[in-house]
Amino acid sequence: MFLLRRTVGHGRQLAPTVRAMSSKGPLVDLTVDNDGVAIMTLQRPPVNSLNLELLKEISSSLDEVAKNKSKGMILTSSSPTVFSAGLDIMEMYKPDMKRAEEFWTTLQDVWFKLFGSNFATAAAINGHAPAGGCLLSMSCEYRAMVGGKFTIGLNETALGIVAPKWFMDTMCQTISVREAEYALTTARMFTVDEALKVGLIDEIASDKSDAINKCKGFLKKFDRIPPLARSLTKQKIRDAPIKNLQKNRQADVQEFLGFLKNPKVQQSLEMYIQALKQKAAK
Repeated sequence: MFLLRRTVGHGRQLAPTVRAMSSKGPLVDLTVDNDGVAIMTLQRPPVNSLNLELLKEISSSLDEVAKNKSKGMILTSSSPTVFSAGLDIMEMYKPDMKRAEEFWTTLQDVWFKLFGSNFATAAAINGHAPAGGCLLSMSCEYRAMVGGKFTIGLNETALGIVAPKWFMDTMCQTISVREAEYALTTARMFTVDEALKVGLIDEIASDKSDAINKCKGFLKKFDRIPPLARSLTKQKIRDAPIKNLQKNRQADVQEFLGFLKNPKVQQSLEMYIQALKQKAAK
């Protein structure tokens, strides 16, 4: 559910020539290029940790993409080393429960909109993508990841946390059930080569620009496919996980809030935060 290691360093890389959409904001930069492809760039330094404010901007940006009927959308990061570090641990440590509920329901909304979108989606993964970062990328239809020492995966069990069922469902929609079970139970973080081998990503890119171009190549495949047929086919294939969360949405929220109220969980989070501070001070 959140980052298991701290990755430092950030900065913005240049993207292709674009024109801005109206939902351009401080945490998410949403643009559409001359080919009609929307590029959503996460830009919350240093590691794009998903807090309530970032999730709200992602959600509104997804609404903007749907409203503008873009050819497709590419999700990427302004950081040269981190796609997204996952959920912001500070949203879960000694939380205001009302905010925590809004945080979780907004995360659900983002997943519904991204996983079930009627427009084509791709992720240009230009850095580490643990936990929630992996969830965002898997929710897209296609993934190009920059090669190197980056890793990707759902690593919740390493901290004694059980990933929500819809996280699991998303991974099972992406790789085989056997591979997903093994990865989830062992908190496996895949190298780029390993991710390609199991189908967690679709291509390896040389850099961010190459990853975006590969994603554009994927989106271009739909130029001669009727959009309605494409979107309905995708949504039918993804129907079961979506309906499952819709049916159990409130129970999922209550499970998350109950998790936060557990003193042992809070103690574990505090220990983790202190470890991060000590590491950062070195």
